[in-house]
Amino acid sequence: MVAKTLKRIVVISILFSLLAVVSCDRDDFLGETIYNPPVPRPYQLKFPERFPLPSVPATNLTEEGIALGKRLFFDPILSADGTQSCGSCHNQEFGFTDNGRRLSVGIDGLEGKRNAMPIFNLAWANSFFWDGRSATLEIQALAPVVDPLEMHDTWPNVEEKLNNHPDYPELFAFVYGTDRIDSNLVTRALAEYEMTLISKTSEFDKKLDIYGDVRFIQFDDPDAKRGMEIFLREPRKQATDLAGGDCFHCHALNAQNTLTTLNQMENNGLDLEPDSGFARVSKQASDIGKFKTPSLRNLSFTAPYMHDGRFATLEEVVDFYNDGVEPNSPNISVIMTKDKGLANGLFLSDEEKRQLIAFLKTLDDRDFITDPRHKPE
Repeated sequence: MVAKTLKRIVVISILFSLLAVVSCDRDDFLGETIYNPPVPRPYQLKFPERFPLPSVPATNLTEEGIALGKRLFFDPILSADGTQSCGSCHNQEFGFTDNGRRLSVGIDGLEGKRNAMPIFNLAWANSFFWDGRSATLEIQALAPVVDPLEMHDTWPNVEEKLNNHPDYPELFAFVYGTDRIDSNLVTRALAEYEMTLISKTSEFDKKLDIYGDVRFIQFDDPDAKRGMEIFLREPRKQATDLAGGDCFHCHALNAQNTLTTLNQMENNGLDLEPDSGFARVSKQASDIGKFKTPSLRNLSFTAPYMHDGRFATLEEVVDFYNDGVEPNSPNISVIMTKDKGLANGLFLSDEEKRQLIAFLKTLDDRDFITDPRHKPE
């Protein structure tokens, strides 16, 4: 079915190109019709004004390249035994995370070391994986194929399978001008598709479109409004202060940026003796314990939480930030320290914690997780 769909796209593109040439492209001087070869159709990434400009160049995307990347994303041909695809551990219904698992399981039944990150709004990321070890989407896509804890194949073997496939050489030839498939072209196609996974139609987004300013938004649930105020407020210093969660410093939320992440590496005070985190990449002791700040979109679908999936519920996450931050964790982020207040506790009541969670759920994008364009064919 997928092969027929992709071939249909190629055939339609060719027919449209030929029709356009027959009707328009004529060299009157030579007195003969000149036929231009069909080419993939350009695709322009669509995103709302409230998103900043992408960090990843969104140029050279094509309709056919995206369709090819989608097919590869859901094709288990990338794994050694043909049982696991990218989509196996990144399920749309779970915000493109791994079906509620704390750690993913590879083809050999072995658990991975990190919780599968959600895949959306990647065009605004400046690095990939929890520890930021890949600088581009293409480099990121190389790793799972050869990881013994994931697809456990080799790129030469994958390339051989794809080059001997009845459909892929023709599809790659049309999109990239060569029927000789290699890892660079495969990861390029995967990156093209993943760039189109944009979450932008949550309840919060729709309300912002109506009210135009975060400060003026009114939600159907009054608790969500109060929760947003807590999200955007500094921690209370004394009992008479208004409740504040101090979430906005790491999880941007304003008229110019509603991604709910600054994509920075931070140590949020989980452990006294933390995982190496970004230090594995930077080789700097000052980066021990730092991990990529995730988006807060689609939290209802992407549990469990943190880089190791230690928190099963949003309630557990809020409880941690309320009174569980480890102030002596090495390299703890400045806003998490006792000097800034967060490590001293937020002193949120049960009602205030519930209100904060009510707001976080307005960032759920049900249109995104049910979009038929992102379902395997």
